[in-house]
Amino acid sequence: MQKIEPTRILFVNSEIFPYLPESYISKIGRFLPQGIQECKREIRSFMPKYGCINERRNQLHEVIRLSGMNIVINDVDRPLVIKVASIPAARMQVYFIDNEDYFQRKQVFRDEAGKFFEDNGERAVFFARGVLETVKKLRWKPDIMHCQGWISHILPIYLKKCYKDDPIFSETKVVLSLYNEIMDERFSDDIAEKACLPGITESDFDIMSKPDGMNLAKLASLYSDGIIMASEDIPEELKGFCEGLGREIMPYFRIEDGDNGYIDTYNDFYDRILNRQK
Repeated sequence: MQKIEPTRILFVNSEIFPYLPESYISKIGRFLPQGIQECKREIRSFMPKYGCINERRNQLHEVIRLSGMNIVINDVDRPLVIKVASIPAARMQVYFIDNEDYFQRKQVFRDEAGKFFEDNGERAVFFARGVLETVKKLRWKPDIMHCQGWISHILPIYLKKCYKDDPIFSETKVVLSLYNEIMDERFSDDIAEKACLPGITESDFDIMSKPDGMNLAKLASLYSDGIIMASEDIPEELKGFCEGLGREIMPYFRIEDGDNGYIDTYNDFYDRILNRQK
């Protein structure tokens, strides 16, 4: 009898507790993958290696066989460094995307004065490409890629347009969790130029004619197969846009502290996405 392989879920997170302070998003990043793994799915988790993460305390170490690639952004070669750490209580590893120019600063998304970093768009591009190239090196074929947090929002267009013919990603579906974050923050005006890869033109970024967080979320939604309203206060403009796409949508529901019943809801949503006809 043929062995049935477990469904593979790739989690791409902006935040995971305990590597970043406890927040609604970081707790989902921490406990959702564990819960899905306990549902007999196979998982991998990724996040950026922000400079505020203490490598010694969290026992991060570089994965030499995965590092060493250069990613070119704006005609500059940026070395890609991959690190990994374990969460023993969850029997779970977390892969970290690192680069000295983009992720060694002590702040996460804003400087000490609270100003959104001018190169956050480039950081999102580097992170997205770093995740996809690392998964290729792992030769691990995900059934679903679940994007959580704005820094993952470039991934859906890359997966659907640049990597769609790659055997690792050709059948991968995208699930996107939307949070009410950075909606009014602006990226550099040349983000489309910096994000372009073979298979993408600047016109594919027309939705970002105003390069802000709202339109980046719309871009991610446009190339996703399923959308989760993960915040109660998602702007009506964004909700209306998503509803008009005809995608599977999970409406917002409150997740109480200590309640893991939401795991089944997410697990069922993955099945809906996987079983939906193209």
